[in-house]
Amino acid sequence: MKTRVLVILLIALQSITSAQAQELEYYAVFLEGTKVGYATHERIAGDGKVTTTETMSMTINRAGIEITVKTKETCVESSGGEPISFANEQDIGMGTMKTQGVIGKDGLVRTQTTGMGVVQESNMVWPKGAMMAEGLRLLEMSKKLNEGTGYEVNIFSPELMAAVLSRVKVGARQDVDLLGRIVTLTKVETTMSMPGTGEITTTSFVDDKLNMLKSIMPTAGMNVELVACPKEYALTNNEPAEIVDKMFLASPEPIENIDSARSITYYLKPIEGAGNFIIPAAGGQRVDRLDNGMVKVTVEPVNVTTGGTLPYKGTDKELLDAIKPSRYLQSDDPKIIELAKRAVGNAKDSAEAARNIESFVADYVEDRSLSVGYASASEVAASRKGDCTEFAILSAAMCRAAGIPAKVVMGVAYVDDFAGRSGFGGHAWTQVYTGGKWVGLDSALKAGGKKGFDAGHIALASGNGEPADFFNIASTLGRFKIEKVMVNSSK
Repeated sequence: MKTRVLVILLIALQSITSAQAQELEYYAVFLEGTKVGYATHERIAGDGKVTTTETMSMTINRAGIEITVKTKETCVESSGGEPISFANEQDIGMGTMKTQGVIGKDGLVRTQTTGMGVVQESNMVWPKGAMMAEGLRLLEMSKKLNEGTGYEVNIFSPELMAAVLSRVKVGARQDVDLLGRIVTLTKVETTMSMPGTGEITTTSFVDDKLNMLKSIMPTAGMNVELVACPKEYALTNNEPAEIVDKMFLASPEPIENIDSARSITYYLKPIEGAGNFIIPAAGGQRVDRLDNGMVKVTVEPVNVTTGGTLPYKGTDKELLDAIKPSRYLQSDDPKIIELAKRAVGNAKDSAEAARNIESFVADYVEDRSLSVGYASASEVAASRKGDCTEFAILSAAMCRAAGIPAKVVMGVAYVDDFAGRSGFGGHAWTQVYTGGKWVGLDSALKAGGKKGFDAGHIALASGNGEPADFFNIASTLGRFKIEKVMVNSSK
């Protein structure tokens, strides 16, 4: 599974913006102290409009494989901060996906997403009170930088296509090291959260004109920093940091014959000072918070081999939503529809059809490459390339195309050997609704010779494969360790 720190970093960059129209501002991006990329911020005002553009490029290593992910967000607002339109572009090495949105006076947002020759149009309601860059800048100017000042604001992220509730608190002035240059700046803490997820707190340092000169964010157990700097330094060569180890959790003991485990109970111990974290309960995963502060998670895979209407014809809103196409699960793409038909074959019910799709995708994705940043289902269908996330994305989209409610799940899964590592690594898989239950599928593990989904999976988030679904991963990993594992083997 890929880290999505770029998404959260762009929100952080937007949360403390420049107070005046300036030349393009540059930032160096550091991951665990290593320079891995750069970011830019630009504000252009004129003709009653303000256009704010933020870009970021970051290069990382995954088990020695180098990946560069680039994103660009543009917000257009009135001079008074009223939202007009937005655009988001991301290049993950397999082409560019672009989403554009126009906010109508009726509060309806008309969006269009393009990528890999697929065009999707949809509508959404603008989140009440949500602000983009200029509206936020004006709010910050009105609040001023008085120590102890605090307020809440909804920051709209074009990439997340959602508003992130943010609590802002102004701190004291202090001396800050800007790549060897000591400057006295004001500390500003921004705590971001989304419904059903944990929190991420960014610590920024701004000058008297509200220019953000340094930002520090703990994300997925890693510290990411943005530091204002000259263009020449921002664009110097990077030294990609290895992130696989950061995405791994140690197991207190090896887990033998995990395929045959009926269930596994995990005791998660919060890391001191790391703050609260949220573990969802769904799809065969039960969660209990114990009096000693630990979180008890029991994973018992649901084994449904037959049953379920094909296609789903019920009226449950959650399930109906889990059949609709989305930006990353383009279940209305003719290529994906054709693949789904091939995979389903003569299956008579949704359980059999889902198992057929799981096996089909396990064989269909030929190049199990770690070089893919984050691909949509249409991109995977065309390239037949990717790792666990791409397996999960394509499986979910094909299930939806067949009329089976499906979602993408992100979390960690136990592996006894991945690039010389063992333990619980960041992972993605699929859940489908069949026979009255949510059932786990794992085409990636099946492709690797395993049976597929097993009790070695701990879910941290789920959804439509959207970047917003990764928020809980970013806010949860690094906040706990697995203290104890209890395996209940099959008879």
